[in-house]
Amino acid sequence: MPASLAQIAQIKVLADLEIADRISLQPYTLVQSYGKSEIIFHEGDSLPTKLYAVASGVIKVSKTATTGKETILRNLGTGEIFAAPALLGNGISPATVTAETDCEILTVERNALLTAIQQKPDIALRMLVVFNNRIQQLHETVHGLVSERAIIRLARLIQYFATTSGTQTTPKGEKLKEKLSYYRMARSIGITYEECVRLIKSINSIISYHRGGEITIIDIHKLDDIADGNIE
Repeated sequence: MPASLAQIAQIKVLADLEIADRISLQPYTLVQSYGKSEIIFHEGDSLPTKLYAVASGVIKVSKTATTGKETILRNLGTGEIFAAPALLGNGISPATVTAETDCEILTVERNALLTAIQQKPDIALRMLVVFNNRIQQLHETVHGLVSERAIIRLARLIQYFATTSGTQTTPKGEKLKEKLSYYRMARSIGITYEECVRLIKSINSIISYHRGGEITIIDIHKLDDIADGNIE
């Protein structure tokens, strides 16, 4: 079914559209629902020429090596766009996209999006900023896998989610609002589950991990030191 005006407005790159422009765009949108763990599309799938965005829930973007090992590239929540090649590339999905929770995916037909961009050129700039930031993040991830110790990559991952998803102040420290399971952290920084458990335990005076993926930063300065490579 078409997206509601409210759903269109919560997509970050479309947030500043006037109501009249959203009404014009609405007939060219579609919202589809996916259950938790359902594949939205596989790596290598041919994608229709559309803008893809998360209308609700969380999705996981990952790649799987020939060995079968999965690497999580990122998780995206409500309002985020994804699948850049559908608009700007060869139309082939570079990764597998999975519903991390029950979610809704909103799409906008390319020609209708171009019309909206003519009315509001800032849309294109916002899209380019988003995709450029992700390219830089991917470059840093690849560089880290090649040249940096796992403990540094782990510290930087925790820093990233503390910054992007926010924290909540508790008597023990700053608790991440985003839950990070051992599996998710391991697959995000290219190590095994067992090594991730070992690394978390080795810095239990700096961060606290609770079952279910709750992480509390006890000593932010020491975490920053590790992320900067200042390790004894």
